[in-house]
Amino acid sequence: MNQTETPTARPTQPNPEGVRTGSAMPESIAALLQLVRILLTHGRRLVETVHAKGDTPQFASIGVTFGTHNLPVVLARIQRGILRLLALEAYLCQRARRGREIPFVEARIPAVPAPKPQPVGPKKTPSKRSRPYDPDSADIPTMEELAAEVRRTPVGRTIARVCLDLAVVPSFCTGEMGNALLQVLEFYGGSLSKLFAIRRKREIAFQRERDKRPETWEWNWRDLRKDRMRQVLGYLIGEEPPDDPIAAPG
Repeated sequence: MNQTETPTARPTQPNPEGVRTGSAMPESIAALLQLVRILLTHGRRLVETVHAKGDTPQFASIGVTFGTHNLPVVLARIQRGILRLLALEAYLCQRARRGREIPFVEARIPAVPAPKPQPVGPKKTPSKRSRPYDPDSADIPTMEELAAEVRRTPVGRTIARVCLDLAVVPSFCTGEMGNALLQVLEFYGGSLSKLFAIRRKREIAFQRERDKRPETWEWNWRDLRKDRMRQVLGYLIGEEPPDDPIAAPG
């Protein structure tokens, strides 16, 4: 998988093979689509990994990113992440056909909110499309709901949600991939502070579960060396996954 150098001023992800830029494909969308497709490959591979290694000590390095050993919950979140990526891919392709770039989102200093006016008349019941995102749930929205969410949500925030659902953490990524993700979050409306806060919350919840499961203590999930992460995933995100089927260790 070819990687391009990352400039310091503007975010650039690996340029997808066979995708034309310029007038046929806005540059930022071409780069974002390549990132989305790398994450889609990872998400589909991760389903196989969870099925193969969910009952092994090594699974702790994956489980901690979800905050639980509960495999149905983990698999539901992975499915949600994959579907959200598919909705984002469709949205980006639609903008590309129209020649519309994805604008950068400038960081804003939070202002003191003004008092909200009191609503007049009966309170409206929120529709399903407006239900808030809950990273701790295992609910899977419909594709219609996800498409609506992607349209109204900054791309960086959508990618942050995908990272939470697909175990995408720096230790699982190549350096180039990690930098590309950080730049998307920075330039397209994501929040590193919120992402790290959720990850920290999940680590605490995971450790509480693990304290009651001595059969999982063999593997130190806090050891984040790249060679150990390759033992868990079989590759690093940003590398080409191996073609061989995943086999659970004996």
